[in-house]
Amino acid sequence: MEYEEIQPIIQRLKNEISKVIIEQTEVTDFCIAAMLSGGHLLIEGVPGLAKTLFARTFARTMNLSCNRIQFTPDLMPSDIIGTKMFNMQERIFELKKGPVFANLILADEINRTPPKTQSALLEAMQDETVSIDGDTLPVPMPFLVMATQNPIEYEGTYALPEALIDRFLFKITMNYPTADGEVEVLKRLHTLHAAKMTPENCEVAPVCTAETVLEMREAVSRVKVEDALIRYMVEIVRATRDSHLVENGSSPRGCIALLTASKAWAVMAGRDYVLPEDIKQVALPSLRHRLILKPEVTLDGVKADEILEEILAQVKVPR
Repeated sequence: MEYEEIQPIIQRLKNEISKVIIEQTEVTDFCIAAMLSGGHLLIEGVPGLAKTLFARTFARTMNLSCNRIQFTPDLMPSDIIGTKMFNMQERIFELKKGPVFANLILADEINRTPPKTQSALLEAMQDETVSIDGDTLPVPMPFLVMATQNPIEYEGTYALPEALIDRFLFKITMNYPTADGEVEVLKRLHTLHAAKMTPENCEVAPVCTAETVLEMREAVSRVKVEDALIRYMVEIVRATRDSHLVENGSSPRGCIALLTASKAWAVMAGRDYVLPEDIKQVALPSLRHRLILKPEVTLDGVKADEILEEILAQVKVPR
């Protein structure tokens, strides 16, 4: 697929998503970038911001299969990946696949289940395979995990393991809509004469297919990146490790995230080459969840975004 063919598709995707989702342009942009990069997305937001509706709408615009997994304290790994069950009639074990076998997985409130169950997603997110009782099975391609967590509620929740957090390409925040945005939500709901907004009620049309997404991913892999920009990415990541405010900086996976995300961002802008502005655009959502701040810094209310913004201001941009 040629680069000039991709931008119209992306614009149509945004137009269809906006039929249902009001104002959440940042979430839309980074979700598209994650899909084009082959990465995964962690969304923080309070309940009621249409995170589930966004996932269903996004999957419909791309004509992808979508499964929602509600993470609860009693959820087991086999409830996610599947298991083998004994068929009494045939006297054999039969494989029962779990909900992870879909193109888009909405891991709803992922921090409400213990780390053992959270880690069931690790193999699928990293290797795009699932192991069940010795059998290794591929997940459908393209594959995207969109996980959500509530940032203000801590009772009955479990912190995500660092190994799992590091496998998310982006961490973004879904904020409240503006007053005008909420008015628009109510107007649309009233016009539909329906109990709730759904992709079907809003007549969201599929824009592309799974095959088209894979073709766009191949185009992203061919984006040109100058050596000076690669070094720029490395210097940004290494600066997170040298900061006196940070206990542990980003791993090399942060460099990979900057590279793949900036290439996708360039394609979304209609280019086949990366600019420093692309790297800056994706730096915060690519790195904020990879920093472990010092305890005293956290108590002082300093956020990872503030540290990253300071680093971006200090690291010299290549000419």
